Amino acid sequence: MTVSTPLWMMGAPGSPYTRKMRAILRYRLIPFRMIVQGSEAHLARPRPKVGLLPTFYLPDESGQEVAVTDSTPLLRRLEEEFEGRSVIPTDPVVAFLDALLEDFADEWLTKAMFHYRWHYRADIDKAASILPLWQKVDVADEEVKPLSDFIAKRQIERLWVVGSNDTTAPVIESSYQRLLHLFDAHLQTQPFLMGHRPGSSDFGFLGQLTCLVLFDPTPAAIAVETAPRIYAWVEWAEELSGMEPKEEDWITRDAIPPTLRALLGEVGRVYAPFLLANAEAVEQGAERVETTIDDRPWTQKPFPYQAKCLRWLREHHASLSADDRARVDGILSGTGCEALFA
Repeated sequence: MTVSTPLWMMGAPGSPYTRKMRAILRYRLIPFRMIVQGSEAHLARPRPKVGLLPTFYLPDESGQEVAVTDSTPLLRRLEEEFEGRSVIPTDPVVAFLDALLEDFADEWLTKAMFHYRWHYRADIDKAASILPLWQKVDVADEEVKPLSDFIAKRQIERLWVVGSNDTTAPVIESSYQRLLHLFDAHLQTQPFLMGHRPGSSDFGFLGQLTCLVLFDPTPAAIAVETAPRIYAWVEWAEELSGMEPKEEDWITRDAIPPTLRALLGEVGRVYAPFLLANAEAVEQGAERVETTIDDRPWTQKPFPYQAKCLRWLREHHASLSADDRARVDGILSGTGCEALFA
C-alpha cells in the first residue's frame, strides 16, 4: 500500500528516537506533520501494540491506518517508499557498518542517555520539571507537580531496563566519555560517520546526543568541556534539508577512516560483550545478565529486544555475498566486533 504525504508522526521532544526520525524526515525532504504525545490528535488515532516513541500512522496491506513504531525498521520502510536522499549507503559493505553503528547508538548509547537523565539529581529535577510541559504548556504549576513526580518515579524504577545501576554506572559513563573523544576525532576529518553525507548511524547518534549533549545537565557539561565540536554538530545535524548529497560523498570500502575503526573498537569493547551475554541469558531464561565489560562487572535484567538486535545483525551479516562478508570481516578484525559473528 502506497504511503501518502504528509506523514503523521506522534512524538515528544525529549525522546531521542523522535529526534532521530524527525531529523531523517527533514533531511530526506519528506513532508510530515508531528503531533504531540497526549494531545487530542494523538488520542484520536490507533494505538500501537507497544507504546513507543515515535509512532507513525501508516497504511497496512488493506489500506487501514495502523500505528507503527521502532525507528530502525521505520526508516528502512521510508527508504522503500520514497526515492532520493537515501540514508542507507549503496555499497553493501559500508551499509553493514552503518547498520552496526546505528544499532550501537540505539541500544548502547541510549544506556548513557537514560542513565544520566535519571541517575543524577540535577538531571532528574530538570527532566521531571520539563517533560510534562512538552505535552501541555498551558497548565498551572500545581497541576504539573503530581505529573512530574509520577514521571520521575516511573523512569527511575525503569533504570533496570537499560542496565543502569550502581554496578554498571562506571562502565556506562566511561564509555560515554570515550565516545565523545572518538567521535570528536572523527568529525575533525569528515562531517558524518559515513563520509560527507549522513547515514542511518549518523541519525542514530544524533537522536541520543540531542539528549546527552543538548538537554541533560551532567552529560551536556562533559560534552561542552571536552568536545564542543559535538555540541555544534548535534544542533547543525538536526536540520539538513539544505544539503545536496552526492553518491561520491559516501566513504568507500577501500578507504575506511582510522577514526571510524576506532569507533568500531568502542562498539567491540562494550556493546559486543553485552549483546553476547544478554542473548545467552535470554536463551537460558536466566533472571540476570552477569558478565564483565571493559574489565568491570556488569549486571542487569535480560532484555529480549536486544537479543533480537543481535539476531538481526547476524542475519544481515549472513545475507552479504561471500566477498562482501569477507571485506566486512576484514574491517571488523581486531575491533572486538568480530565476536558477534564468530
